[in-house]
Amino acid sequence: MRRVVSIALAVGVLASVLGSLPASAGWRDRYEVHGVEDGDMLKMRWGPGTEFVVVLGLPNGTVLRVHECQQTGGTRWCKVSLNDAPRMKGYVSWAYLREI
Repeated sequence: MRRVVSIALAVGVLASVLGSLPASAGWRDRYEVHGVEDGDMLKMRWGPGTEFVVVLGLPNGTVLRVHECQQTGGTRWCKVSLNDAPRMKGYVSWAYLREI
């Protein structure tokens, strides 16, 4: 009986941990900017949409941590932080990210 309770408890804890992860990021949350045209940069914005102020321009190869994503209109926006400067956060279009 104790074993059944222990297994049930372990499954519950595991489900709780997995359920708290952002669905869009999965187990790996590091992505790099890619697909931006030469001479241009991906715009990191204060919020999920083009109406928000641009915080920073990110060139191809910039490593980001994806925290969560949401669909806004026809674009999937992801809340990200810079891998090397985690306090710098904003939103970018999912279309310009690839998992590393």
